[in-house]
Amino acid sequence: MKFNYTGDKPLFQQVADQINEGILNGAYSEGAQIPSTTEISKVYQINPATVLKGMNILVDLELIEKKRGIGMFVLSGAKEKVIKMKKEEFLNQDVHQIIEEAKKLNISLEELKAILERGYQS
Repeated sequence: MKFNYTGDKPLFQQVADQINEGILNGAYSEGAQIPSTTEISKVYQINPATVLKGMNILVDLELIEKKRGIGMFVLSGAKEKVIKMKKEEFLNQDVHQIIEEAKKLNISLEELKAILERGYQS
């Protein structure tokens, strides 16, 4: 996990994002226990309440679950949910920004398609 302590993104959101990324890349497989609030707060010098707030985002999204007295665990189907969320975010935000920037720069749809096709071929 890596955190930007001086950036614009709140630390609790970074905690959620880092665990999300771990689910996506397989570092935290379905059914696996994720690091505890205490572990993350001690290792990265983050307030435990901040870590818990980030984890609770993932609980609300039904990606992880709390097992009282045991810890937090990745739920079945979490990886597919993360992929779906990231795909929607990419298509609705990132691609939209690319299209808007291409319009500003007078990049034609054909040019943009050609660039995308080259990217997929490499």
